[in-house]
Amino acid sequence: MEENVVYSMPRIGDKAPEFKAITTQGEINFPSDYKGSWVILFSHPADFTPVCTSEFMTFATLQTKFEEANCKLVGLSVDGLFSHIAWLRTIKEKIDYKGMKNVEVKFPLIEDITMEVATKYGMMMPGESNTKAVRAVFVIDPQGIIRTILYYPLSLGRNFDELYRVVIALQTADKFGIATPADWRPGDEVIVPTGGTCGAAKDRMEGKDEDLKCYDWFFCTKKIDKDTILKKILKK
Repeated sequence: MEENVVYSMPRIGDKAPEFKAITTQGEINFPSDYKGSWVILFSHPADFTPVCTSEFMTFATLQTKFEEANCKLVGLSVDGLFSHIAWLRTIKEKIDYKGMKNVEVKFPLIEDITMEVATKYGMMMPGESNTKAVRAVFVIDPQGIIRTILYYPLSLGRNFDELYRVVIALQTADKFGIATPADWRPGDEVIVPTGGTCGAAKDRMEGKDEDLKCYDWFFCTKKIDKDTILKKILKK
């Protein structure tokens, strides 16, 4: 690839770019194979690297938790299929990390030696490397729309509590018609849409809706208990 070329990336609200790929779980047609599910599509720089190993072990350990939230996991690197298979076998057979051992990675890991998928998703950043995908995360909704994009440099491992929080927060916003404030977790107060008329603003400031807590006319919250949220989202 040419040096210093900047590759475009899809944006939040765009349709997820389509592709067919060979993976460690067989061929996939993305995102159509995942219609009806949320998906985390994430890239990593290379097989047999320590940061990536820690991430794949963590994701594999949390796979059931994500699937209960109707979220599938799909990994990608520009290494080949046989390298992927050898690396995942090594993880299962040899690596014991932070209490995780005998970890089997069951979600698909895409072979992308041509860098076609990585280029479509803007995962190649020449300032970091011309031959390795940065640690990108795309959260894609059941309609195949990109809802969140996170990018990390090659040296920085991801926070998996945050990735799970993003999936739950997006679904909560969709199902309850609200927004989530800073550091939100299920059970915390949520933000209700701003009153769209002077009358609505006045009513809120006068406390006419007892379910709302208003800090000012444009900033009101309400309580939705954790169980109510999780019953709407989790499949158990």
